[in-house]
Amino acid sequence: MKVTKSDFIISAVKPEQYPDDHLPEIGLAGRSNVGKSSLINTLINRKNLARTSGKPGKTQTLNFYLINELLYFVDVPGYGFAKVSKKERDAWGRMIETYLTDREDLKAVILIIDLRHAPSNDDVMMYDWLKHYEIPVIVVATKSDKIPKGKWAKHLKVVNQTLKLEPTDKLVTFSSQTGQGKEDVWSAIKSYI
Repeated sequence: MKVTKSDFIISAVKPEQYPDDHLPEIGLAGRSNVGKSSLINTLINRKNLARTSGKPGKTQTLNFYLINELLYFVDVPGYGFAKVSKKERDAWGRMIETYLTDREDLKAVILIIDLRHAPSNDDVMMYDWLKHYEIPVIVVATKSDKIPKGKWAKHLKVVNQTLKLEPTDKLVTFSSQTGQGKEDVWSAIKSYI
């Protein structure tokens, strides 16, 4: 998809703050520091619409980005690393769960994992949770540029087996450094909107 317009719209923590124009939404979920912001910026050809941070756990709200006035990317707070209190983490959990289970405009979730490592227990839990609620999943394995191309198949097999991917799930290798996989991610997104 050729992106000609992309705007940050709102950081939301509750449903009444979500956009109400009923455009399709694609959620982005993954471990803190897995490259969600880099994926968004690469897909929309912008350097830093989505803020990247060296500090895990910076995203603490649902961030809505309007793309070509056709759809939203919704950046969900990362899981795993954030140094926050249990009370805060529980509040995030409720906010994320409310969005993912109740939002009719949500068409699919991109589950972002790091190709260099086997999916974490949190990745497996998120995948299983999305499948339980019958939310379509696109698995994007980032940082493919950090692994020799000849070893991708071995790493993808680990992802496949660890998550127990269903045949209908899309698995895309991606690099924000080289742009590799960008068109494949867009193609997967388009199949749900």
